[in-house]
Amino acid sequence: MFYVFSKTPEITDTKADPFKFDLQLTAGVIHQVDVLFQNGCNHEQFVQIFHGGTQIWPSNTGEYLRGNATIISFREFYELAPGANTLVAEFSTTLTADFKEVIIQIGLLDKRTIQPLSFEELLNAAAGL
Repeated sequence: MFYVFSKTPEITDTKADPFKFDLQLTAGVIHQVDVLFQNGCNHEQFVQIFHGGTQIWPSNTGEYLRGNATIISFREFYELAPGANTLVAEFSTTLTADFKEVIIQIGLLDKRTIQPLSFEELLNAAAGL
């Protein structure tokens, strides 16, 4: 499954008071994350993604994904348990006009598809059991 979310920041979406956007997903494993910043974002539109109140992307707490005509794309193996499958994206900007849409794409599969064998099953297979 691939989920797509988009937001065009507004002048009121500051770092001190960012727009919080719930990213409703299903349970499973996030295997791909893309954040697309259009030309004109000028590294002045920012995104942070949280799970359960903890910042998960970017990994260094307090920093922001940002870009200009940029796609930030990375592979991941982040498991979402049933009932805890909502991420929160915080959007902010230091621009005062000409805001651009930012797009977040998240690829998610069930764990059995991504990792067909458990660690124990892999060990048994390697041992010929």
